[in-house]
Amino acid sequence: MPRTAIWRSLPRSLLLSATLASLLLGGCAGPDKPTPAALAANPSSLSVRLVWSNAKALGEEPLDIKADGADVLVMTKAGRIVAWNAATGVENWRVDLGAAITSGLGGDATRMAVVTQGNTLVLLEQGKELWRANVQALVLTAPLVAGGRVFVLGGDRMISAFDAATGQRLWQQQRTGEPLILAQAGLLMAVGDTLVVGLGGRVLGLNPQNGSTRWDVALANVRGTNEVERLADIVAGTTRRGSVVCMRAFQSAVGCVDGNNGRLLWTRTANGYSGLAGDASTVFGTEADGRLRAWQRATGEVLWSSENFRFRGLGTPVVWDRSMVFGDSAGFVHVLDTRDGKLLNRLVTDGSAVALGPVLMGKNLVLVTQRGGLYAYASD
Repeated sequence: MPRTAIWRSLPRSLLLSATLASLLLGGCAGPDKPTPAALAANPSSLSVRLVWSNAKALGEEPLDIKADGADVLVMTKAGRIVAWNAATGVENWRVDLGAAITSGLGGDATRMAVVTQGNTLVLLEQGKELWRANVQALVLTAPLVAGGRVFVLGGDRMISAFDAATGQRLWQQQRTGEPLILAQAGLLMAVGDTLVVGLGGRVLGLNPQNGSTRWDVALANVRGTNEVERLADIVAGTTRRGSVVCMRAFQSAVGCVDGNNGRLLWTRTANGYSGLAGDASTVFGTEADGRLRAWQRATGEVLWSSENFRFRGLGTPVVWDRSMVFGDSAGFVHVLDTRDGKLLNRLVTDGSAVALGPVLMGKNLVLVTQRGGLYAYASD
């Protein structure tokens, strides 16, 4: 089961110095770990084929994967970014930043941004470095490149904006909150002309020109007898249709917010720590213990639930045509029918956990295993 780390946010004068604690979620702690659910026979009722694979694509621990036009970009914790053609598996370019990377990879149609372990924001274009700028604290969330600017969400709850052409800092805003911060990527995205940010269990809409708050809504009602139980940061991995964004608050809730005006459409109690997927009518998620849930996008009504994959260490799902796909900690990739959660096919990788993805690349799915293998699949 994945470990989830938590950072203690100290006063701003100390920046983000932290004491790291590891927690095992969903009853996976202690000597009596729950037994993963046995897998049913593979019906193979949906034809899926391996398009290409590279079992030794990475020699380092993978950190993030991103679709970039016709390329799939994979980043390692050690500081390497490699671009492969998603259709053929041919490597197009790679770059070594010379420092470990803490954040995910964010970008627009031409430029990509990351933050290194030394709290340095780096902007790239086709693998070539454009500029570097310092940020004040540890950054885990992928920077957002949009509207000629680069936005950064720091672990000290500081939101900063930089000029994408020069690297000049344009503004910064900081919000206070619970003393503990989840050491996991959070929410930072654009909806129209609004910058949407997750801070604790709240979702904020900011003016990207100056950082002023346009709206502020609580997705999760933070409760608990201690700091850990009250932890409810919005986690990365959202599903969006128009201006409506559906998201998860760590171990607390899932819900949907209108990014234009901050109207909370619905929220439901849910105990999970990974992001959501969705199609036009449904939102899908995996809970901390491996339960699967499907909620109606418009109302939050539970449409179906499955316990067939409990305690199998499930990742964030992706919707692939009319199927829902997710990897597990044993390296299996499960393909389910979005209508009822029934198994359609099961794919085998290299036996190590599915570390990144799957991500949708055109009609192909691409994923990375913990051993650094890269796999691309297509449906017939």
